[in-house]
Amino acid sequence: MSNNHVEVHEANGAAFRYAPDHFFKSQPSASYIANEEQYRQMYDQSINDPETFYGNLAKEYLHWDKPFAKVKSGSLEKGDIAWFLQGELNACYNCVDRHAFANPNKVALISEPDEESEAYSITFQELLEKVCKVAGVLQSWGVKKGDTVAVYLPMTPEAVIAMLAIARIGAVHSVVFAGFSAGSLKDRVVDAGCKVVITCDEAKRGGKTINTKKIVDEGLNGVQSVSHILVFKRTGNPAVNMTPGRDFYWDEACAHQRSYIPCVSTNAEDPLFLLYTSGSTGQPKGVVHTVGGYLLNSALSTRFVFDLHPEDVFFTAGDVGWITGHTYALYGPLSLGTATIIFESTPAYPDYGRYWRIVSKWKATHFYVAPTAMRLIKKVGEQEIDKYDISSLRVLGSVGEPIQPDLWEWYNEKIGHNNCCIVDTYWQTESGAHLITPLAGVFPTKAGAASLPFFGIAPAIIDPNTGKELEGNDVSGVLAVKSTWPSMARSVFNDHQRYIDTYLKPFAGYYFTGDNAARDNDGYYWIRGRADDVVNVSGHRLSTNEIETVLDEHDGVSECACIGVNDDLTGQAVIAFLSLKEGACDISDEHVFMGFKKSLVMEVRGSIGPFASPKAIIVVDDLPKTRSGKIMRRVLRKIASNEAEQIGDLSTMANAECIPRILSAVDNQFLSKKK
Repeated sequence: MSNNHVEVHEANGAAFRYAPDHFFKSQPSASYIANEEQYRQMYDQSINDPETFYGNLAKEYLHWDKPFAKVKSGSLEKGDIAWFLQGELNACYNCVDRHAFANPNKVALISEPDEESEAYSITFQELLEKVCKVAGVLQSWGVKKGDTVAVYLPMTPEAVIAMLAIARIGAVHSVVFAGFSAGSLKDRVVDAGCKVVITCDEAKRGGKTINTKKIVDEGLNGVQSVSHILVFKRTGNPAVNMTPGRDFYWDEACAHQRSYIPCVSTNAEDPLFLLYTSGSTGQPKGVVHTVGGYLLNSALSTRFVFDLHPEDVFFTAGDVGWITGHTYALYGPLSLGTATIIFESTPAYPDYGRYWRIVSKWKATHFYVAPTAMRLIKKVGEQEIDKYDISSLRVLGSVGEPIQPDLWEWYNEKIGHNNCCIVDTYWQTESGAHLITPLAGVFPTKAGAASLPFFGIAPAIIDPNTGKELEGNDVSGVLAVKSTWPSMARSVFNDHQRYIDTYLKPFAGYYFTGDNAARDNDGYYWIRGRADDVVNVSGHRLSTNEIETVLDEHDGVSECACIGVNDDLTGQAVIAFLSLKEGACDISDEHVFMGFKKSLVMEVRGSIGPFASPKAIIVVDDLPKTRSGKIMRRVLRKIASNEAEQIGDLSTMANAECIPRILSAVDNQFLSKKK
């Protein structure tokens, strides 16, 4: 096979794309999984004999203070899942100490601050000393094993250091994305009962200064559980409020601490962290992840999915405020002793070449990003790519939502230059690590497909109407998992019944992902959006993701999201929200606009059928998104249903300023026509 192209085989109407053989030739050492046959053998053992499979890997990949007596217990029916029973270990030791002892001068963290001229690196030995000092501060404040500490920091090395310091003393970290409001921070701190908050004076992002400490002060007003706040001097602004006796500067507090303190051993089933997820109703859920199983699957998925080697440099362009940052910016790479890039800024600051300068400067071998960021660069920053040498890249990852085939192709050609493996990963906050994903260079992939299950994951496609599992290939329904796996969330903090009701009760004996999926004729899985993003139009059950895929391929469409609304005639109707590429259509010219919309409808009719045609196409300048880049379709659904006052929790929204404009667009283009 040539190094200069991707070989394509048409099978069952979907294109297989084999990883270029260049991938194998450029490896610093042999691939961890040599071929598909080895994957199949390992996968079969992980499902049929998980005790042997995970028992051996746990001993190989983790350092245990006390050996585990039993690999796994519990069931999905009872929700009493546990792994590596009676085993004891420490997550910080596994990510820092053992590498600092073996290779102290190896780079652990690479910091890319908002101002790129301030970039620097930290070795494992330096990281160990920094972590120990913060851990000492926390211990001096009375934080002990099992206590919860909130981290409200931008994406800086200090965020990673804080998380590791908390884990070092056996405490539980609850990272709150440093873009959340004071109210959202308060909700999470109160629910978790945090004793300490770790934050900074101010943050920098995209050239702007954010009053981080002021937000913390507002959020903690009236909160009794928090006794201390540790404040990192990000800008050093002397005007930042510091409450005597409660607030202490990071550097001053750490100056009094030893450069080494021992780790506190924790049980494998002790909580490592809480991470809050939001829903359309009710309070955010504090998802509980435990030390042993989570840490093992972080290491295994990072190694096998990305084929990551110690010599590599891993660039996850995500924040530790989300699970991607937890698993693939921190715990995965560091547990393997691999350097990880911590990126504070945005892909557009100071220009759209920022990602590629980082790759070029640090010779990054792996790049992991959300499709949202790639769509942005494709739309307005493509011209920057070829200015930089990004030939060090070997594996490109996608996370957060299914990547559309046309964007997959663009990613492959423009960023990978047809010489990189693309891993389009499917997983969740609750899964802790990848569920369904390609393995770099191991088996053929298809553009847009999540591919095959990761080790230990036994997926099931369930008919949502009957609740029965659909056997064989060429089926679609809702996606569930009928096995347990080490990194799956164990509970919702202080509300285990909510955990049972949300994930285990909908289909007895299965973990319910909440997503729609299809299994094609080759056994590959395709994620089709959230289960509540299914519409029933005149008896036709449609995934809105299918319609979005068609619309996304139109030359004039930059982004789209489809939702279903109630309709007196058809039961439900599809409403499509679009943002357009520059110059695609003059929407102020009604005749031109109508012609443009008609062309979109005809695309849907031709690709899916007349029954799938959107009832309305609404053009907006921006779609509502979470801070991790996911489109918030439930917000669009409420607005289109004239229920904007019932939108629910917006704490994860990154661009709330778009809501008034969407309301106006809906009123002008849809509701007014209904009247």
